[in-house]
Amino acid sequence: MSVLLQTRGLNAGYDRVPVVRGFELTLREGEVVALLGPNGAGKTTVLLTLAGLLPALGGEVAVHGQDVHRASPRALSRLGVVLVPDDRSLFTTLTSRENLQLGRVKGGLSVDEVLDYFPALRKRLDVRAGMLSGGEQQMLAIGRALVQRPRILLIDELSMGLAPVIVQELLPVVRAVATDTSAAVVLVEQHVHLVMGIADHAIVLAHGEEVLSGPAAELRANPELLERAYLSERHAPREVAA
Repeated sequence: MSVLLQTRGLNAGYDRVPVVRGFELTLREGEVVALLGPNGAGKTTVLLTLAGLLPALGGEVAVHGQDVHRASPRALSRLGVVLVPDDRSLFTTLTSRENLQLGRVKGGLSVDEVLDYFPALRKRLDVRAGMLSGGEQQMLAIGRALVQRPRILLIDELSMGLAPVIVQELLPVVRAVATDTSAAVVLVEQHVHLVMGIADHAIVLAHGEEVLSGPAAELRANPELLERAYLSERHAPREVAA
């Protein structure tokens, strides 16, 4: 599998103050990486930086082998980097159909293809996005990303405001999208055990630093490692071998 995105020693933050330091990521096509950690660990900061909405404060970021650490959000979007933010950022006064149609670019999934992943939206196409349930809004937000032809899909807090049973339904769809389209996915998620069931790799951040990294299957088999990572004080990152 080819590498779609890679960071080396990435520092990210706000007003020139890094809150994430030395972040390392190699993301391959069709791969789902779970980005985990307690609140305030820096997960959203990483996604905003990868999407170009925050400038990298140091280190390297490459997409398809091209240096993009100073690239604009529009330039990154043209390279196939698409963010689903934690607030979903839907056009709430527009219908579901209009939200999907507005986002679509040449080569992206069609509305019908999106509905194959989210059949619950079929009867809600003419309903304004602001009138949808939380679960339906999240389906629409991911669907709007899919019509933009993502090669690298960044999803921040998929489960925000959703019942665990809805999260259980949505996570396998994310896995299917990665498998079917070869898009790479970075997924920030608080339902650790659920996301580990669909991820290939996991990275845990604490205090802005990577404290644990390894294949999801290995980490599922060693839940005490995850627990310790979440409670971690600053220390050198630990990697679990495949």
